[in-house]
Amino acid sequence: MRILILIVLTLLFNSCHVGRFFVYNFANITDYKKFHNSELEQSDTPFNFMVSDRVLSFNLSKYSIYSDVDLDRFNELHKSVAFVIIKNDSIVYQWYGDKYERSTTFTSFSMAKSYVSALVGIAIEEGYIRTVQDPITDYIPEFRNSGFENITIENVLNMRTGITYKENYYSPFGNVAIGYYGRNLDRHLKKLKIKGEPGKQFDYVSIATQILGEIIQKSTGQSLSGYCEDKIWKKIGTEFGATWSLDRKGGMEKAFCCINAKAVDYAKMGRLYLHGGAWEGRQVVPAEWVKASVEKSSNSKDDFYGYQWWHFPDYSNKNNKGIVDFYMQGHLGQYVYVNPINNTIVVRLGTNRGGVYWDGLLNELAATIK
Repeated sequence: MRILILIVLTLLFNSCHVGRFFVYNFANITDYKKFHNSELEQSDTPFNFMVSDRVLSFNLSKYSIYSDVDLDRFNELHKSVAFVIIKNDSIVYQWYGDKYERSTTFTSFSMAKSYVSALVGIAIEEGYIRTVQDPITDYIPEFRNSGFENITIENVLNMRTGITYKENYYSPFGNVAIGYYGRNLDRHLKKLKIKGEPGKQFDYVSIATQILGEIIQKSTGQSLSGYCEDKIWKKIGTEFGATWSLDRKGGMEKAFCCINAKAVDYAKMGRLYLHGGAWEGRQVVPAEWVKASVEKSSNSKDDFYGYQWWHFPDYSNKNNKGIVDFYMQGHLGQYVYVNPINNTIVVRLGTNRGGVYWDGLLNELAATIK
């Protein structure tokens, strides 16, 4: 019987995403080991955050966090594996769980979406893409079936595509499983259908970012990982190399999910956007693109999201001139959270969310660091 089960599992694994879903089980932070990948080299001039030895105090009574020790305990109890707080370019708190350390690689999941957005902004500045108002069919002719010509790049950036897609992370038969465990993202893209008018309603679908990745590759003539390495990764002082998971050997990057890197280097993307897209005086991402991504204005479609970044709007402060907390967020509770008013970056990575509403906790925590 065991041999029969093994044979069936082997056939399933090799034939379709459903089999790989059952063999691999649910997604976890070491998934980068399961997939083929492309490599991104670290910066030639690595940037090191200063490390502060001061003792922190908190007043997060809702979470019973009043000291470093309390935060250590909270992270351990609630499935964190890495937690780093950076204030004014100094690491004021860092904690790694058992068997994890500063040099451990972690899968980003949907935090990767924010990198893809930045690359779209860079590609526009470099003239590869004309404008966010362009229809996606100008760059992906395979989408010339009815309805797709009405979807603009901006619709995709804001998750307002009107595309039929089920964002279910726990079903082996859902669209996410096809994209994550499948071995032909090109074919998956060609099977997409329209369910409604684009631009009308926010609908978070990971396939939107895959579309952006395809547009970047087709317009620049470069792989997504190669363009990211050249335009972002090597320019923001990364200390370590990274990888980007592929759908198959020599295949396409999983744009929607799968940059794999160290916690301290994820923080540098937060620092880049904290400084308006500039790194040590050099503009990496266009300043206006960063502003459109992480600030609110009369043009913003949603209070909580824009251009592949999440926002934590402060409705109590009418004088913030559009400045809000913003963050990258990934499946299982991966975060790079930025409070621009308090000049604070928080990185939280975990094996799951541990029953915590991290958006709210990080909002309170980032505001309380003195």
